[in-house]
Amino acid sequence: MPTIISKVSKLYLACLILATIAHAQTSDPPKPAKEPVATIAGQPIYEDELQSAVTPKLAQLRNQEYQIKKQALDNLIDEKLIQAEAKKKGVSTDKLLEQEVDAKIGDPTDAEAYAFYLGQRSQGPFDDAKAQMKASLKQAKLQRARQDFYTQLRKGSQVAMLLQPPKVDVSHDPARVRGNPKAPVMIVEFADFQCPYCQQVEPTLKMVLAKNEGQVAISFRDMPLTQIHPLAQGAAEAARCAGEQGKFWEYHDALFANQNKLDKPGLLEQARSLKLDDKQFDSCLTSERYKTQIEQDAQDARHAGVNGTPAFFINGVFLNGNQPEATFETTIQDALAVAQNKPTAKVTITSKAEVTP
Repeated sequence: MPTIISKVSKLYLACLILATIAHAQTSDPPKPAKEPVATIAGQPIYEDELQSAVTPKLAQLRNQEYQIKKQALDNLIDEKLIQAEAKKKGVSTDKLLEQEVDAKIGDPTDAEAYAFYLGQRSQGPFDDAKAQMKASLKQAKLQRARQDFYTQLRKGSQVAMLLQPPKVDVSHDPARVRGNPKAPVMIVEFADFQCPYCQQVEPTLKMVLAKNEGQVAISFRDMPLTQIHPLAQGAAEAARCAGEQGKFWEYHDALFANQNKLDKPGLLEQARSLKLDDKQFDSCLTSERYKTQIEQDAQDARHAGVNGTPAFFINGVFLNGNQPEATFETTIQDALAVAQNKPTAKVTITSKAEVTP
């Protein structure tokens, strides 16, 4: 009998030890206590408090770092492609560029030089500046021609741009989405209804949506720059009020089409033109009930590193300002490739002339 009890005791003890080990393995390890980064009269300041202040600047720095790396990588790719092409033809890189590019660029005509002179708004007689104008024009032509040559080399080579831009987790508002809400590419736009650049980019956005129907959607979020656009806040609130009656996008388009009518009488006039219920719209506008939500949009934008409008996040990739359609298309195609688990094999180089300041 003692032997049986002893065996049972040992078995129980073994089970207890195994259960303890299993619990220790499955339990989360204790989280380390937060360490303060500063104290004021003994009161701590923690990292998460600091984070809200530095996040916008850090986001801008990450974008700057990416642009620097991207430029360096573009230059390195061009250098390696030109070296390979020169080796294939048995000449130096300088000789290749001279034969394939430089020799094909003629001298600018007097008419071209004069047009350039007028565009530069130069001081003094044209005859005194003509030689300098021609030299500057020829240099510009050489740079463009060389860039075109590099682009052609890329098209004939298997270049895969694997360097990815930094991404920011920016949510969209499902109530303000234009296009397929389940599209693989979501463009989150932060804009200001009184901002002229926001108005100017609207046709581009509509072309991008039409060209990529079903693949791309746009979500609008508010960032009224009230210090320079005093009517932007009211316009943002009015658009939300129109959304209550199912006409956010119609009102959005009307605001950008009539930026001279953003005071309250103008907002009411545009509501009537869309046949919105006057009483409901006016009551909503007077209540300012969307003020907090609009401020939340603006705060989210600042935390994402946005300091001006319009600003876009294409599947989290930041695009700043009134960019041309080609820039949107490049970023969209890259986002689609990533969504389909493919490397971005197409590399597009945007010349200075294509970039809107």
